[in-house]
Amino acid sequence: MTADTARARATTPPWPTLAVAGIIGLFYAYLVWSAVDLLVRQATGPLGLNGWGWFVHILPIVFPMIAFAVAFVIGWRRRTWEFALVLVAGLAVAAAFWTNILAYAVTSFSLYGG
Repeated sequence: MTADTARARATTPPWPTLAVAGIIGLFYAYLVWSAVDLLVRQATGPLGLNGWGWFVHILPIVFPMIAFAVAFVIGWRRRTWEFALVLVAGLAVAAAFWTNILAYAVTSFSLYGG
C-alpha cells in the first residue's frame, strides 16, 4: 500500500464500505435462506435425507457465509468500488455452488418428491 493510498483510506469515511457490504450481504443472505428452504423441503419430503444428504444440504448454508467472510477480509481495506467487486466475485462463486447443489437435487430425483 503506497502512502497516497494509506492517506486516502485514512480520510475516507467507513460508511460507504459498510453500506456496500450490507447491500451485497443481502444477496448472500438470500442464498443462505434458499438453502435452508431446500434443506427443510428435502428433510420433510417423502424421501427424507440420509447422512450424505444432510451434508450436501447443509454445505450450501455454510458456504455463502464463508465466501462472504473471505471476500470481506480480502477487500475491506480497498477502495469502495474494489471492495464491491470482490464481494460480487464471492457472490458469483457462492451462486455457482448453489446452482450445482440444485442440479444435484434435481438429477437425484429428490427435489419436490421426485
